[in-house]
Amino acid sequence: MKASDAWRLGLQAMRGHNRHLHPSKGPVWILVLVCLVCVFLICGYVYPPLSSSACFLFPSRGCKTFTDWLPPITTREYTDAEIVSQAVVREILNGPALQSENPKIAFMFLTAGALPFEKLWDKFFHGHEEKFCVYVHASQGKPIHHSQYFINRDIRSDKVAWGQISMVDAEKRLLANALQDPDNQHFVLLSDSCVPLHNFDYVYNYLIYSNVSFIDSFVDPGPHGNGRYSNHMLPEVNKKDFRKGAQWFTMKRQHAAIVIADSLYYTKFRDYCRPGMDGLNCYADEHYLPTLFTMIDPEGIANWSVTHVDWSERKWHPKSYGVEDVSYELLQSIASIDEAVHVTSEGKSQVQIRPCLWNGIRRHCFLFARKFLPETLDTLIELFSNYTNT
Repeated sequence: MKASDAWRLGLQAMRGHNRHLHPSKGPVWILVLVCLVCVFLICGYVYPPLSSSACFLFPSRGCKTFTDWLPPITTREYTDAEIVSQAVVREILNGPALQSENPKIAFMFLTAGALPFEKLWDKFFHGHEEKFCVYVHASQGKPIHHSQYFINRDIRSDKVAWGQISMVDAEKRLLANALQDPDNQHFVLLSDSCVPLHNFDYVYNYLIYSNVSFIDSFVDPGPHGNGRYSNHMLPEVNKKDFRKGAQWFTMKRQHAAIVIADSLYYTKFRDYCRPGMDGLNCYADEHYLPTLFTMIDPEGIANWSVTHVDWSERKWHPKSYGVEDVSYELLQSIASIDEAVHVTSEGKSQVQIRPCLWNGIRRHCFLFARKFLPETLDTLIELFSNYTNT
């Protein structure tokens, strides 16, 4: 063989040998790198870092957590008035409920004067005389009554102005009078434009055997909700607890007693939730009870009212029903609703929908409805037996 041929064969053999060596170089370096990292991490764990900057690389038991770097949360010291209020509320809620062998419902009518639907309520109450009491607060003079169930049932009343704390005062006055009868176990606030949607037995069982009070309460982040909150209510009432709801409640006896006993939170709403306060238009009857019970017993309220009202027209006052509106179909459609709807007041309104749960069971939401005009009385009486028997 010639020398040149031998040289060429030698070069080819070397090239072939090099091609087999290249693939093995990568894995070797990767293994070396992984080993170095592992040694680095093990050292960091065995010998924990002492500096805060190193803790970002080697978190360990010797390092402070993120929350450790935050300023400590200080617990606010309660005022004497708050301590007294908490003690009274706790005593009422945890104490034994006043039992009655003949539990009754107190129907409390808040009206300016006459009650145009007395005859309808007379049909509703008839035959159940041992299961209810009627109380009437008439702010503009004692009305003339046409039903035996309303005669001599007026309480001492005072003037009531729309949107003023006097509305809450009237509610407290009604509760105070109704609480004097130990048999009254549930308390219903009604207006002069309210009508029943079901028969008496249905309403009685729904309320007496409920495990909550039906107090309307929801969060409205808009200008007609939390936008009405005043910092003057601090420290007792925080903005996160501020709620809105319809004033037409039904409540159990223990909750009624709390409303009467409360002066601390009532005073805050009397002084700082009123039209024109700090340029805001706050209405105590829409915020006091929802906020109070959200703070003291949030699990004890249903967060909706059993009195239906139609706000679909988006005006300052709800829709009124005239004689041309009233029909069997209308009353049945209201009575069959099983979802509570709240609409917030932001520019882009949010619709909050929740099922109406009665002792954990989905049920119809409403027992009463408003606002019906006096002209609808005869039509409602004519329809009463039909729409309340279903």
